[in-house]
Amino acid sequence: MTVIGFHASHEQISPAQLLKDVKLAEEAGFDAAMCSDHIEPWSERQGHSGFAWSWLGAALATTTLRFGVVTAPGQRYHPAIIAHAAATLAVMFPGRFWMAPGSGENSNEHITGDAWPSKDVRQQRLEESVEVIRRLHDGEEVTHRGLVTVEHARIWEVPDPKPELIAPAISVETARRAARWADGLITVNQPPEQLRKVLAGYRDNGGRGKAALQVHLSWAPSEEAAVNIGLDQWRSNTFAPHVAADLATAGHFDAVSEHVGEDQLRKAVNVSASTGRHVEWLQEYLDLGFDELYLHFVGQEQRPFIETFAGEVLPKLR
Repeated sequence: MTVIGFHASHEQISPAQLLKDVKLAEEAGFDAAMCSDHIEPWSERQGHSGFAWSWLGAALATTTLRFGVVTAPGQRYHPAIIAHAAATLAVMFPGRFWMAPGSGENSNEHITGDAWPSKDVRQQRLEESVEVIRRLHDGEEVTHRGLVTVEHARIWEVPDPKPELIAPAISVETARRAARWADGLITVNQPPEQLRKVLAGYRDNGGRGKAALQVHLSWAPSEEAAVNIGLDQWRSNTFAPHVAADLATAGHFDAVSEHVGEDQLRKAVNVSASTGRHVEWLQEYLDLGFDELYLHFVGQEQRPFIETFAGEVLPKLR
């Protein structure tokens, strides 16, 4: 069955309000939820960045939804710490938690003071971290020396079932490489032809499990308001992945996005005052072969979006 989930944006909304929002999303009929694990927002206008792992415990305990988190083991977090956090959630809430370990972004990882590695090094570090996490979730005592170092680590609360490790991939090459280790794939909205290539890159190389899509969207009762919301909150997220991965602070993102306009915004965000148009976009993604869609309304006031989409969009996708 098609899963339509809610994306909880820690970068834009305080954790207390976001907990209320995700409860409202469940009441309105969303099937699942996900979030990203940031310490730095993408813009000073967003102005928030709650700790995802603390919030996830509260969200799982106060809803019945399944939750996922995009995170980055290897620099800001030791992979054994991520394995430990994920195992604890999985033990408390069996079958309701997954995580998407990625190679990270400088905006979050620079706080350690370590040098920001090149993409190929980050990718290798991620794959070593995934191996460590899987072994720890199997109950092994792990010693590993490479781009990450682990000495005699063991998790005593072994999760059963284990949380799925879903690969976050935007490029075809990352999707191909992830097929070797991932339990599923998650990507973000792009032109349909590019999404088709990303899916094929994963599936054609043996990629298993679900395919999920995070959809950035801006809706409001008027087109002008929808555009203005998108420009205010998400214009700093309209750049190529290699640019977004390397910038260090919210101030840097604000500086480079100062002159981003509507045309560039619409390449990264589905902007429309028409719920029918949003239904068309979302149905097109499902037709491409995605099993789960996570809707990210890029505004900070979530209630109007949740209530409107619950009444006018979700029923047409099921």
